[in-house]
Amino acid sequence: MKRSSMGTGLVAILVTTILAACGPGEATIVVALGDETGEDTNTIEGVEVRLLPYDRDQIFDSLTTVAAAAGMPEPQVPPDLLAAQEEIAQAQQEWRDMETQWNILRDTLQKLTDAMEGLNRAQRAYLTLYNEYQDLEGDYNRAEQQLGRLFDNFTSLQQAAIGRMDSINIVQADWADQAFEDVGMVIAAKTELAGLEEHADTTGVEGIAEFEAAPGQYWVYARHELPYNELYWNIPIVITREEPLVLRLNRDNAVVRSIF
Repeated sequence: MKRSSMGTGLVAILVTTILAACGPGEATIVVALGDETGEDTNTIEGVEVRLLPYDRDQIFDSLTTVAAAAGMPEPQVPPDLLAAQEEIAQAQQEWRDMETQWNILRDTLQKLTDAMEGLNRAQRAYLTLYNEYQDLEGDYNRAEQQLGRLFDNFTSLQQAAIGRMDSINIVQADWADQAFEDVGMVIAAKTELAGLEEHADTTGVEGIAEFEAAPGQYWVYARHELPYNELYWNIPIVITREEPLVLRLNRDNAVVRSIF
């Protein structure tokens, strides 16, 4: 007995519907620092983004509490060292801002030099360009001197603090090795309890990481390192099959953490 084409079509639709209902959900994560022109500007390539079926902050906070109760509190960074780090970061930014200004003046002087080539010195156009060159040359020389002073200030502040920064790094690393010794077992237990898998992807040139994952509760975990601190994300999300999820990681929803 031949099956009707209508029956075949209904079966195909039913199978497709069942597969869609049992399929994974979709999540798109955009990492972009953003500026005043829009939240997806300054996208960041090469950021590892992970979907975790557990709250890593809760795990590490719990282990930190256990360590403190056992007489092993987390080593704290001295306030004066944090202040020194901020001073170094500010000095570095001042040096870089002056470097940008110096580069602009240098390029402008080069363009004026190129424009004067081939012109007769008696020409009005030449005199106009020459006078402009003379005015900018003084600004350029002052910027160059200031650039050197700012760089020296930045490097001297950095050298003064680098030894203490290295020391606190060693102390904190030793403490973490002991306090978080069992973190692997805790994570394995949390993952098994959730019944979900961990997923990872790295952002491309457009700052996008894409995932297909079983529906459920996840935490989006990512980090982006800056010169003296890092942007840290650990954001809870719920993935469903009904609608793809889009999450933007930016400065507004990041935690800024000091690094040494």
